[in-house]
Amino acid sequence: MSVNELRGHTGRAALAVMLAGALAVAAPASADGCPDVELVFARGTGEPIGVGRVGQALADALAPLLGGRTLATYGVNYPAGINFLNTSTGADDAASHIAGMAANCPNTRLALGGFSQGAAVVSMLAGVPPVGQRIGSLGSAPPLAPDLAGRIAAVAVFGNPSTRFGSPLSSAGIFVGRAIDLCSDGDPICSAGGRDRAAHSGYEFPPYSEQAAGFIAGLV
Repeated sequence: MSVNELRGHTGRAALAVMLAGALAVAAPASADGCPDVELVFARGTGEPIGVGRVGQALADALAPLLGGRTLATYGVNYPAGINFLNTSTGADDAASHIAGMAANCPNTRLALGGFSQGAAVVSMLAGVPPVGQRIGSLGSAPPLAPDLAGRIAAVAVFGNPSTRFGSPLSSAGIFVGRAIDLCSDGDPICSAGGRDRAAHSGYEFPPYSEQAAGFIAGLV
């Protein structure tokens, strides 16, 4: 190889390195490991660890509406068992996770949601008694701190027990104006006159996840 050829190869290699560096600098903010949008969702009673079937249906409906922005999910860590007094551990976990996201991913837009007992978790964070005043302060957790509440762009709950007692999150608590509270006709968990237990089991199907996804997409 001649000296001129060697210089040519060296110059092209240097140019490639410079271009790679320029592309790295121009990479989107999500390259730091933080999603553009995150859905923090509390699953319903008896569902396996994760976001649950309703949370997953919501995430699936939401992703195409984000205009190419990245979406991550976080399943609130709590027992989701039959002991309602443990529900507050979900509110504590969600609050801790939101605080971590606020500190480590300040540009991520956060959406909060829950189904059934998971909706009660969200009610606690909203400062709304999840079953009215039936159990007083038992099983409750403090509402989300104002600085963290301000980080929540949108809220969506399904089959929310507090709705049965006249406190839907769309009109009660700290998320008013940012919350949609969906209750299927006849659902006895969220409707005072509800008698159709099957109505509580269909929130992963249209139109509920699509309606909630559209609401969230308009705010994040």
